[in-house]
Amino acid sequence: MKIIFMGTPHYAEEILKTLIDAENIDVVAVYTQPDKAVGRKRVMTSPLVKGIADTQKIAVYQPNRLRDEEVVKKLLEIECNYIVVAAYGQILPQSILDHAPCINLHASILPQYRGASPIQQTLLNDDKKTGVTAMLMEAGLDTGDILKISTLEVPHNEMQGNLFLRLTEVACELTLDILENFKSYTAQAQDDAQASHCKKITKADGEVSFDDATDIYNKYRAFTPWPGIYLQSGLKLKKILLEEKESINESGKILKIENDYIVVGCKKGSIQVHSVQAPSKKEVSISSYINGKRLSLDNILS
Repeated sequence: MKIIFMGTPHYAEEILKTLIDAENIDVVAVYTQPDKAVGRKRVMTSPLVKGIADTQKIAVYQPNRLRDEEVVKKLLEIECNYIVVAAYGQILPQSILDHAPCINLHASILPQYRGASPIQQTLLNDDKKTGVTAMLMEAGLDTGDILKISTLEVPHNEMQGNLFLRLTEVACELTLDILENFKSYTAQAQDDAQASHCKKITKADGEVSFDDATDIYNKYRAFTPWPGIYLQSGLKLKKILLEEKESINESGKILKIENDYIVVGCKKGSIQVHSVQAPSKKEVSISSYINGKRLSLDNILS
């Protein structure tokens, strides 16, 4: 079975490794995003899947635009049985969709959370269940017919990083299942009336205020490690826990000071703050921070 693989981040890297390790699968080409400058020093960095493909001597293509005529022409010359797509980051033109069945692995229970940030949206909404959907791709964004959905439970305190890893494992298993048993599945159309969408996360999404403790905690779960959560002052809340959900308090008021954390009141509920990071400073324990700022009980953390 010959596969063209398209993907970019860690999620895609693990699926690609799974395909390479499968005895009856031959990955004949890998498409990924171009190298990009990363960090303050703007070091040119390759996508993770490129490194995997290079070590296996698999042809790698990194077009700026998959829709360019020459790019499409080259891809259509590559013989394959399926095209597997996982967090690639570009829309496939119809000519490529017609080249072979294109199977996308999307990290939500479609039609819920179509778009760029389904894992974060699951945590922001404190969902109790999520999953990975294998679907046949079409021209729309995550609108294709569903082949199979694998689900898992989401604990109330699970962080983005751990959920990401668990969903990646599910996606790897699901990919092999679909490829090995493709003819036994009957694709089902999505119910567009039930669809919801999620946008690309930006740094600005991490700003929080002490309004609702549950909302702050869910943003912490969703946005750690990036973009993190921070107050309007720029103070990053590096480690927090949900204290309780229902009390009514003055926003930002220090309600309790313990040895290794403080309890901060929200308009609804309260949170434990264990460590923070001021702008251009290193992360410190909350006790060190409030001592340096001479904050005490009933003062406002801002």
